[in-house]
Amino acid sequence: MTRKTAVTAACAGLMATLLFGVGPIGVVAGLLTAAAGAVFLHRREPQQVRQDRERMAADLPFAADLMTACLIAGRPVSAATEIAGRTVGGPLGRRLGWVSSRLRLGADPETTWAALAGDPAMGGLCRAMGRAAQSGAPVADVLTRLADDAREAARAGSVASARQVGVKAVAPLGLCFLPAFVLLGIIPVVVGLASTIVLP
Repeated sequence: MTRKTAVTAACAGLMATLLFGVGPIGVVAGLLTAAAGAVFLHRREPQQVRQDRERMAADLPFAADLMTACLIAGRPVSAATEIAGRTVGGPLGRRLGWVSSRLRLGADPETTWAALAGDPAMGGLCRAMGRAAQSGAPVADVLTRLADDAREAARAGSVASARQVGVKAVAPLGLCFLPAFVLLGIIPVVVGLASTIVLP
């Protein structure tokens, strides 16, 4: 747990204690709030990790296509991985460069790719390359399929994000238009009806 997380959780606990009073209920509420805040903030993914994962997911189709082109041109897997890593750059490029250097040094391809298979953004590529190295299947076909799947996943993610924008836009519109509707539409009708009922 970082210092920033601990300070934020402690401040939330202090605010809860002051909100509920300094008595036993306030102290218990403060402790529970601080503990829940610490757990929530600790589990939250750091912004840099999220940005790296998103960039890797965006760069993956291009890297797979580039590796496919290199393999079709007759380059070995280590050279294709190195070229793709240098061209793409960023977090995906660093990981591909690491794989390329290991492959050039003679490491087992299946083990090398398996070392990065737990990465959410690179997992599909690593598992596919590991299976291809184990079975001897043509790697270019696997990479082409992987690039197409990554593009389709990105497209589906974009559509889902676009749909969420419409849902998220309803709340501010409701908060703006609902009070105006009540003040201009309902209250005059209620006042008009009340005045005819109360006044003879």
